[in-house]
Parts: sequence; structure tokens; C-alpha cells
Amino acid sequence: MDVLTDMSRDITPTRPFSDEESESLKLHNGFEALVRSEQVSWQMSYRLLRPLGSGGQGVVMLADRINHHGLPFRVALKFYRPSVYPDQTLYRRDMERVARVAMQLARTQQDHLVDVFNVVEANEVQIVLMEWIDGIDLAHLLRPHMLDRVRAQVDDDHWEHVNDVVVTHAKSQLRLQPGIASAILRDCLVGVASLHREGIVHADLKPANVMIKRTGTCKLIDFGSAFHANDLPFRSTWTPRYAAVEVLQGKMPTPASDLASLGYIFVEMLSGAYPFPDAETNSEFVDAKRALPANLRSMLPEDVAGNERLVHLIQRLIDPDPARRFESAEVAELGPDGTSEFQKQLVKGNLSSEYANEIRLLLEKMAHPQP
Repeated sequence: MDVLTDMSRDITPTRPFSDEESESLKLHNGFEALVRSEQVSWQMSYRLLRPLGSGGQGVVMLADRINHHGLPFRVALKFYRPSVYPDQTLYRRDMERVARVAMQLARTQQDHLVDVFNVVEANEVQIVLMEWIDGIDLAHLLRPHMLDRVRAQVDDDHWEHVNDVVVTHAKSQLRLQPGIASAILRDCLVGVASLHREGIVHADLKPANVMIKRTGTCKLIDFGSAFHANDLPFRSTWTPRYAAVEVLQGKMPTPASDLASLGYIFVEMLSGAYPFPDAETNSEFVDAKRALPANLRSMLPEDVAGNERLVHLIQRLIDPDPARRFESAEVAELGPDGTSEFQKQLVKGNLSSEYANEIRLLLEKMAHPQP
């Protein structure tokens, strides 16, 4: 007998594969093919739940991403509005720029910036897929009725602690205590510093774009106005109330103008007053912001106005001349006149607290008001 014929008889299966074994082999082969391939693709669907926000650039929707097992994963989808562009060509061109910024943010992966997952297109409309942040924005946090929710749930001792350490009623809004306000500012500066290291300017920093997470930390959101220094937008979009003087005068936003915007937000947190309430036109905002350093102490509570380190920090952020502001967000946070030094001052004076935990507990009470 031929040796080869004899060997082939030895390895011939004595029975055919069962259906179950065939399916297992097919699954195994499918796995091997996937992990050895250069590209994979599958279809993904999203269930739109409700709007999270709307503006000139588009609409942000809360959505559930549905996986193969029918399990939802909550995300936020920003749909960019084509109608603000004169034609489809300019829309697509600017959306390509937005996509480049979004993907650069996705690679940055900084804890104080919203996580971007992907940029997709449906019906020729661009959509940015990003994390849903469980919390509230700073503008919402400063509304007076939010503190009323807390009062309904705590005893007198806890209420006194909240007002002394965290937040209290002020003029037109709530006023954050200096430790809490500076902790929020520090998170923002860390996020902005990472942006600037990547060559990106946010260009529209304002309380509505600062999200306070239920963990007590902050994230910057809404990068629709953001741009890379070498990749300018089709049109400049910013909020006059929080834009730097030079931006209101027609110049492109820069890292220094981002710092000025954070300075105006910081003043708002500390004063409990809506900034520049009497200004309506660009020139009126410019005049008000030029006068702000001289008027600063009269706008701030006595304990803040009397703290030279804190006042100097604010002045270095809001100076009308961008050349006289902090050299960078990193210096504003970690430099000798920055927020970290103010935090050290609080520690030395035994006035510091676990700020993230205080914010977490505050948001917990605000989210669950008693009837």
C-alpha cells in the first residue's frame, strides 16, 4: 500500500462535523479574519432623546447609541447647521476644518476637555459625536433658584457651611466662594493650557461652555468656534460679553484672549453679578472692559477685594492689553502669581476645603430638590 494513501486514511474524520461544530468553526474563522484584516466596519444607530442646547452653529442632542445587544450608551451629538453658510461649498470646507480640530481634540484626551469620539455625516450634514457629561453648566449653576433647592434639604448647620464655604446669594446671581471659584478656574486653565499646547484657540469661553460634572470637576465644551492657528475658520464666532477687548475690535482670537474670557468668568463667579449688564454694542463692551481693572475692587465682595493676591491674579487675566496678561494658561495656573499660589494661601490660612467634594455634594442637592 502506498504510504501517502495510508496517511490520508489516518487523518480522514470518522464522522462529519455537527451543525454546532460547523458554526463554531465559522465563528473562529471569522474572528481570525477580523483580527488579521486592515479594516473593519459595521453599522451603528443612535436614538435621539432630547435637545441639550441650540445656537447659531447648530443643535446638540442627547442620544443613546444602541449596540448589538440592544444596550444603550449615552452620548451627545452636535449637528452643524448649513443655513449659516452662503453655499454648500463653504459649509463643507468649514466642516472639514471643524473635523480636523475635533480629531485633534480626540487625540489630546485631556481630563478637562470634553471627549470627542468621531465626526460623521448623515444627509450631507456634519455631526460630531462626543461624550455626554453628567452635570450642569456654570451659567446654570449660578442661577439664584439653584441654591433654594439646597436650602429645602439641609439643616441650619449645613446651610451655614454651604454659604460660608461653597456658594451664597449675591446681586443678580449666586456668588461662589473664592476657594470654589478658583478651583473651577484651575480646571479651566488646565484644559485651556492643553488646547494651547496643541495650537488650538477655544475662542468662545463663557459660563455655558464650562460643564461642572457631578464628580465635582469641570470640563470645557463646545469647540465649534475653536480653530488651529494655521487653519483659520470661515467666519469668527464669539460671545461679545466674554470676548477680549482686541477680539471686539476685530482681531482674531488668540491664547491671550482665551485668558481674558476666563478672567471675566472668574469675576462673575466671585462677584455674583452678571458681567457688563449695561453694555449692548461692541464699543460699549470695549469701554466697560477697559474700565474693569480700575472698577474691580468695587465690584467684588469685601473679602475678595481685600485679598491682594487674588485681585492681582484677576488683573493679570483681564488686562485690556493682551501683552500684559499672563504669558500662558500654564503660568496663570502654576506661576508665582497664579491660582495655585492662591490655593496655597488658603491652605496656610486653614481656609481650604475638598473643593471637588463640596461641589459634588452641592450638585447632588441641586439635582434632587424636595417637593
